[in-house]
Amino acid sequence: MKIIKRNGAEVVFDITKIIQAITKANQVVTEDERLTPVQIRRIAERVELRCREMNRSPGVEEIQDLVETEIMAHGAYEVAKKYITYRYTRNLVRQSNTTDDKILSLIECNNQEVKQVNSNKNPTVNSVQRDYMAGEVSKDITRRILLPRDIVEAHEAGIIHFHDADYFAQHMHNCDLVNLEDMLQNGTVISGTMIEKPHSFSTACNIATQIIAQVASNQYGGQSISLTHLAPFVQISREKIRRSVRKEVEAIGETVSEELVSRMVEGRLREEIQRGVQTIQYQVVTLLTTNGQAPFVTVFMYLGEAKNQREKDDLAMIIEEVLRQRYQGVKNEAGVWVTPAFPKLIYVLEEDNIHSDSQYYYLTELAAKCTAKRLVPDYISEKKMKELKEGNCFPVMGCRSNLSPWKNEKGEYQFYGRFNQGVVTINLPDVALSSGGDLDKFWKIFD
Repeated sequence: MKIIKRNGAEVVFDITKIIQAITKANQVVTEDERLTPVQIRRIAERVELRCREMNRSPGVEEIQDLVETEIMAHGAYEVAKKYITYRYTRNLVRQSNTTDDKILSLIECNNQEVKQVNSNKNPTVNSVQRDYMAGEVSKDITRRILLPRDIVEAHEAGIIHFHDADYFAQHMHNCDLVNLEDMLQNGTVISGTMIEKPHSFSTACNIATQIIAQVASNQYGGQSISLTHLAPFVQISREKIRRSVRKEVEAIGETVSEELVSRMVEGRLREEIQRGVQTIQYQVVTLLTTNGQAPFVTVFMYLGEAKNQREKDDLAMIIEEVLRQRYQGVKNEAGVWVTPAFPKLIYVLEEDNIHSDSQYYYLTELAAKCTAKRLVPDYISEKKMKELKEGNCFPVMGCRSNLSPWKNEKGEYQFYGRFNQGVVTINLPDVALSSGGDLDKFWKIFD
C-alpha cells in the first residue's frame, strides 16, 4: 500500500511512523493516562486496515484524522489532545512555505497528485514541468493572499473545490467559443503578424489551427469552433479551381462540356476539403501548447447555422469528411489505427437530418456509425435547445459547460467570442448528509 505525502509524492505506507507518532504523544502525558504498547500497536493496525479499505492511496492528513479517531475510541483523551497539538504545531510550520518541496518533487517527476490531475499532460516534458512549477507558485499565492480565508478553508475541508488555482494569479480565462468567423473573414494578428482573409479552404483550415494553438496557449481550458465558419471558403476554392480547370482546358485546345468541367472542379474540391480537414485533425493531435498539452478542441457541426443553401451543401461536405476521417482514426507509433482524443465532435440533430427521407440523413447515419466505433460525436437536439435557450442553438463551451443567451450592445444574440472565468464545484453529498434528511435544512446549507 502507498500513501500520498503533502508535497504530492507517493511513498510506501510505513506503520512504524504511526506507532512512533502516538508513542511521542503518549510519553508526555501522566502515567495513568498512557496507552500500553499493545494498544498503540492495535491503533496503528486499525488505521492501516481502514486505509486499505479505501482502495486508493490515502493522503497524510486523512491518515492523521484516522489516528485521532482511533486514539479517542480507546478513551485516551489526553494522548489524543497531545497528538492534535503536535499536529497543529507542525502544520503551522509547514504553512510558512510548502511550495519549494512541491516544485522539487515536480522536477524529479515524483509528484503523484500532479500526475493524476490532468491526463492530457506528460509530467516528464519540460514545458509541462515549467507550467506546473509556475502553477505551484500561483496556488501558493492564491491560497495565502488572493482568496478569502473562508473560501480556502472550505476548499481544504472538501466542502467546495476551487478549480484551477494554479492559474488564478494570472488574468487568464478558462474556456471559450472562438469567433473563428470574425478572424477568418476580417483577418487577425498572430504573434505580431497580420493574417489576412484566406483565399482557399485549405488555407482557412491552416489558419484555423494556428488560431487554435494561440488560444490554447493563452488560457487554461478548452475551446469550441464551428465548421460553419469554414464553409464560405469552400465556394472561394470552388471558383479558384474552376478558373484553373478552364485554363488547363484552353491550354489543351479541346472543347469540354460545362458538365465535365463541373465534375472536374467538384472532384478537385473534394480533395482539397479532405486535405484541409486532415490538416486540422493532425495539427490538433500533434500540437503542444506552451503549457505542454494538446489543445482541448471541440468542433461543432450544425447545418442550421449556414446562411444559404449553397453554404449548407458545402458545410455538409465538410461535416461528411470530418466524420469519415474520425471514423478511420489516426495511426499510433506502431502503425495501428486508434481513436484520437481531440478534437471532440458535436453533431446537431435537426429536421434536415433526423428523418430517413431528409436531405442530410446520410450524415446522421455516418455520425451514428462513427459513434459506434469511436464514441464521438456527441449530440445536441436543435429542437430541445431552442426550447431551453430562447430559440437559439449553439455549441457548448470548450469545458463542456453551456452558456446562457446574451445580447450585445446592438441587441443581437452573441455566443462566439465569449469565455468562462473559472469553475468552482460544490460537494452536494456533503450538503445532503449535513442536512440529516431535512429538505429545508438542505437548501439552507446549500445557499
